[in-house]
Amino acid sequence: MIKRTLYFSNPAYLNLKDRQLQIDLPHLKTLGTEESVKLVPIEDIGVIILDHQQITITHASIAALLENKVAVITCDKSHHPTGMLLPLDGHDTQSERFRYQIDASLPLKKQLWQQTVQAKILNQAAVLFERGIACENMIHWAKAVRSGDPDNYEGRAAAYYWRNVFPKKLDFFRGRDGDPPNNLLNYGYAILRAIVARALVSSGLLPTLGIHHRNKYNAYCLADDIMEPYRPFIDKIVLKIIDNGENFLELNTAIKSQLLSIASVDVSFEKGTSPLMVGLQYTTASLAKCYEGTVRKINYPVMRDFDTRRVSYLKNDDDYQNYAAEKTTKYESKKSTDEPELPF
Repeated sequence: MIKRTLYFSNPAYLNLKDRQLQIDLPHLKTLGTEESVKLVPIEDIGVIILDHQQITITHASIAALLENKVAVITCDKSHHPTGMLLPLDGHDTQSERFRYQIDASLPLKKQLWQQTVQAKILNQAAVLFERGIACENMIHWAKAVRSGDPDNYEGRAAAYYWRNVFPKKLDFFRGRDGDPPNNLLNYGYAILRAIVARALVSSGLLPTLGIHHRNKYNAYCLADDIMEPYRPFIDKIVLKIIDNGENFLELNTAIKSQLLSIASVDVSFEKGTSPLMVGLQYTTASLAKCYEGTVRKINYPVMRDFDTRRVSYLKNDDDYQNYAAEKTTKYESKKSTDEPELPF
């Protein structure tokens, strides 16, 4: 079943009572106990976000939440996620899975990254297609990705995607510290990252040991790898907020609520559709099997109703010129470095 995401943006006292999380909300005291005190079964919770400096949570609550594989996210005074707690013991055969993951060969990691980049580009293409934007070049690049993506098709696809996906009037440039709606993207990706890390731990994998990302300052390299094909689902939420004419210059409660809904967004796989939080379990379980050598493909979602054979009619002369220019542009492959990387 889909787990709940609990978001606290007001003072609260959280403690454990009868294996349930008791939530005491002082600002609702005047409405009576029925409104100010709530009980939520621990097993129903998947993610908790603590976004107020006057939230108190007991150690017993934290222990019970982690025992049930809940990701606990803390936010700083500017309301941005700054930390995450995950359980140490996430799977019955965790030590064995750790060994498989640690012993994974470089060719295997390159093949897994190839699959990841292909899935990401195709999902980005699906977002463009849905908005009536030419994406035939994206399909071409997805098919052209080689093991390890030495040609950096991920980078050239990202450049084209961000240049075209938002309305032209925004003059958008993607950067963690860039102008809105970068703030919405950053927040959404941070929540997605936590959900991915939770799924990895539940599948008995080390979220720190990545298949491509390997920055020594990054504790969630594998989460940053696996979340890549899922990012476009956050992008779709942000685009909907903008299309609806909402004020996205700052992260208000209404916008955060929409971004937090990412856990329950439907994602489609070859064998069916499921909420994103459940779908991530399919993805991370398949990754664990790839490390074990029992399967060869990561189970990533694809955007619903997207058929790559239907994209050609979007192409016009200007789009084709852009496409040709992108095809002939020289791109340097990203090199491994110990310099800090952006986590989003």
